[in-house]
Amino acid sequence: MKTAIRILLAMLIGTGVIASLYGLSAYEFVPTVWRFVERRHPALDQAGTRAFTSTGIPGDPLNLAFVGNEDALRKLMLGAHWFVANPIGLGSSVRIALDSVAHRAYAEAPVSSLYVNGRRQDIAFEAPSGKDPSRRHHVRFWKMATPDLLGRTLWVGAATYDSGVGVSHTTGQITHHIAPDVDRERDKILNDIHTVSGVEIKWIDDFQPERTGRNGCGDPYVTDGRLAVIETD
Repeated sequence: MKTAIRILLAMLIGTGVIASLYGLSAYEFVPTVWRFVERRHPALDQAGTRAFTSTGIPGDPLNLAFVGNEDALRKLMLGAHWFVANPIGLGSSVRIALDSVAHRAYAEAPVSSLYVNGRRQDIAFEAPSGKDPSRRHHVRFWKMATPDLLGRTLWVGAATYDSGVGVSHTTGQITHHIAPDVDRERDKILNDIHTVSGVEIKWIDDFQPERTGRNGCGDPYVTDGRLAVIETD
């Protein structure tokens, strides 16, 4: 009888130890490991902090990032009522010029090319602002080559607001000018996707080394230096 009791007590103690170890593993150790893994996507170290023009002039500051595949990125932005910008071509270039002059809407108007690591943007989104494409919200995204330890892709983005059409201060070409407050454009995107379920926003402070600067057209900008990282389920 005493032997049976000892065996039962040993089993209960063993079960308690196993339960305790499970609890520590599932609710403390494993989440801590995942938080460490997700703390900073490794591709951020390859992205730099600015986009560049085709001639190598520093352009718009990177102020947004997305972790996930392209389908998830498209679904997120389309669900927030943004449009995919058309590629630049003769037809789209003529249309944006005519629609800007005639004050006609063009929600999918093309955006100029900027480069990260020598590659032009993979996709751009925009949201109309006003009657024609001379004023618009827009963001370019570049796909980074290196996945994180979970196999997830990083997209870095530069969100700015086109406040009008004019002459570039650096090249003399006809171009869009951006509004100085680039954080406001970043935050608009975050507000627009707020209603999309399963979205988590993380922040990287002091991502931008400089709080002020000029883009490739010579337009001044100001920023708090933070990078917003969007993750979905």
